Amino acid sequence: MTMKSGNRAVRVQREGEAIAELHLLAAFDMLRRARGLLGRPQPLPGQGVWLKPCNAVHCWFMGYAIDVLFLDGEGRVLKLCSQLLPWRMAACRGARSVVELAGGEAERLKIAEGDVITCVA
Repeated sequence: MTMKSGNRAVRVQREGEAIAELHLLAAFDMLRRARGLLGRPQPLPGQGVWLKPCNAVHCWFMGYAIDVLFLDGEGRVLKLCSQLLPWRMAACRGARSVVELAGGEAERLKIAEGDVITCVA
């Protein structure tokens, strides 16, 4: 996936310590949120899409599995769906945004529920 303008560099933190950095395509408007990763190649390591506002996703018409991080208003990972397969759906009550990564990326980076994602200045 090619990263263009509208990208956000974010840091994943656990107990105040940085454990990973991601580069996310900001999908903060209706059209970008509706598209998400649909029709895009699988994200490269450390890349993904940040959907906001969002509390549910679907993988209809996807050609690959994805990892889905559901975040609260402070960026805390409320729920992690690993390897969400094509033609599946996932949701999280209370989520305010979602990060979509390539399948297996959360495990590779050791991202877990409770971690906090913040923008890098």
